[in-house]
Amino acid sequence: MTSPTASRDVSPSNPSWQIQVRQLPLWVRRCGAWAVEVSLVVASGAVPYGIGALSNRTPEVPLSPVLRTTGQVIGATLGLPVRDRNPQVSPLTNLFWWGALLTPTLVGGWQVYLLATRGQTLPKRWFAVQVIQTNSVAPPGLLRAFYRESVGRWGIPVGIAYIIWRVTGAFPNLIILTGLSGLMILADGLIARRFQGRTGHDLWAGTRVREVQLPTNNPFTSYDWSSEQEAVRAIVFRSEQGKIALNLWAWMRQHPGITLLTVSGASMAAVLGTFVGTQVYIQNQANRREFQHQDNEVFLALVSKLSPSAPTDPAQRRGAILALGTLNDYRAIPLLVDYLGQESNPLLLDSAQQALVSTGPVALPYLRQLNQALKNDLDSMQFGANAKDKQLVAQRLQATQRAIAKILTVHEGNIHNVDLSRIDLGQSMTPPTQFTLILDQIDLSGFNFRSSILTNASFKNSSFYGPGEDGRYETFDDWVSDLSGADLTEVNFTGAFLSHINMRRANLLRATLNKADLSEADLTGTNFSSAKLIGANLEQAKLNNAKFTGTDLANANLSEANLKNARLNEMNAQGAVFIEADLENSQLQNADLSGADLKGANLRNADLSSTLLTGANFRNANLKNANLQNADLTLVSLRGANLRGVDFQDAVFFVNQIEENNQDSIIEPVGIDNQSNRMRGVNFSRSKNLSSEQISYLCNQGAIHPDCKK
Repeated sequence: MTSPTASRDVSPSNPSWQIQVRQLPLWVRRCGAWAVEVSLVVASGAVPYGIGALSNRTPEVPLSPVLRTTGQVIGATLGLPVRDRNPQVSPLTNLFWWGALLTPTLVGGWQVYLLATRGQTLPKRWFAVQVIQTNSVAPPGLLRAFYRESVGRWGIPVGIAYIIWRVTGAFPNLIILTGLSGLMILADGLIARRFQGRTGHDLWAGTRVREVQLPTNNPFTSYDWSSEQEAVRAIVFRSEQGKIALNLWAWMRQHPGITLLTVSGASMAAVLGTFVGTQVYIQNQANRREFQHQDNEVFLALVSKLSPSAPTDPAQRRGAILALGTLNDYRAIPLLVDYLGQESNPLLLDSAQQALVSTGPVALPYLRQLNQALKNDLDSMQFGANAKDKQLVAQRLQATQRAIAKILTVHEGNIHNVDLSRIDLGQSMTPPTQFTLILDQIDLSGFNFRSSILTNASFKNSSFYGPGEDGRYETFDDWVSDLSGADLTEVNFTGAFLSHINMRRANLLRATLNKADLSEADLTGTNFSSAKLIGANLEQAKLNNAKFTGTDLANANLSEANLKNARLNEMNAQGAVFIEADLENSQLQNADLSGADLKGANLRNADLSSTLLTGANFRNANLKNANLQNADLTLVSLRGANLRGVDFQDAVFFVNQIEENNQDSIIEPVGIDNQSNRMRGVNFSRSKNLSSEQISYLCNQGAIHPDCKK
């Protein structure tokens, strides 16, 4: 009989590339199928993500909460640096990035489904390989396929790599994590050399990979010879399993005594364990109920002493209040807070706030609510209420303020991410006591003071930004405080660490921030009028639309800061650094920028009229269409600056003489004939309103202007 295998491997219906793939070794085809599978999943997410990034040209709406949360979880897990904690994107970007989140899940799920039902994903079908169960030719099934791909192939190798990455100090270097993950995945594949072609994830899931023949579509034969061989092999494996089960039953029949003794011992142990466990559980429940009963009796006894009708003197009431602060009862804190909001005796008010301090940070949410309610009552009593009632409410408000301040001081460094938004912790001068919030050298990282009142508070050398649980800065789990919209009038932030924080539209009128670190902070629309920021670090800070009228920025660092549309009128910025800062459309009229470094800064359309710029450095700055009318430009360096459209009307470029009696002047006598390199090669050809005297001076200094030839 003629053999039917003559045309098994070659068929006119198969593409040539499939025939060539069939000739490759099995391990090469397995690796190729795996690479294509990963590429399909990655591409399904990368394509919509890239389209969304290209569409993000006009950010209008916040990033979707689900996308933001997903990004934060991934960023915290991998230690990714934070670029923007409150990202704005276009609506189209939100749509495509949702697709980038869902599409890889759908593609990966479809591939797992094909693997479970057919044993072949699309790439595995292309490369003529199939995944089957160890002892049969059946596909793996949904549960086995999911376990093989999620746990065996990726979970265990990448998990081991991640643990090594975290414990060895390599975190957060992603290159090292990628290398470790690659090594673990390679090790999982190399196991196949010792286990008859079965990789680590095959061993975990109970599967194996076999070669399959390419479809022949031969109309003259439909007999599947490979299936016959697999069927025979399956019969052998099944018979072996039956033999193992038969051997166990035969052993039990041959050793009935040992079998009976083992079963009896196990049964007695189970019964005894159940009995002992039940008795222990019953006793624990009885003890718990007894303790609860005792605590309840103590609680009710203390509450009875605080009843308005109780014939107890203030000393007994005070003792009951302090005892409630030490009682481990969830009802004690709400009761103390309610009592604090109703008591009129100053001594008992002080006792209530001391008892709440004893309870610790768990009392903060209740104190915050009472503080907000009392503040609202006090505001509503501004018109029509008598002075005595207003004083009483103010005293209760002060009690909540003192309790909150003490809890923050006592538990400093142990609490983070506390919500104190819309709270009043501002200075209070209501007699007979006063309150001023003093939290110097305190760790307040992660605190939420959004829209709170903190007037005249002191936060000298305090920290509002922490590294989070991973101990590293600029990752997604960082503790970042929120002071947006807060009233910070005359607050003292001297030496405070305010980097990365959100302080949008906050009021820092007359505040003191000398030597404070505000680098990379979001200060959009913040009011710094008459504030002191001497030597402060504002590098890469967002200061667009901020107000700096009358602010002292002497020797401050504003390198790469965003100051678009900022109002900097009459500020003092002597010696300040504005290297590569963005000051487009900013207002700097009558400001003092003597000795300031504005190298590479963007001052397009900026208003610098009547500004003192003596000794300032504008090297390579963009001053296109800027207004420099009446500005003092003596000793200014403009080399490489873009001066197209700049208005120099009545600007002062040189000083003819210095009065002899002016001993404190730092300006050197510079006449029209003195030459320097500050103007050499500077192009004034398209500048506006240059007088003949100014042009004569500039030409003498080596500047470029059409009238210099004349």
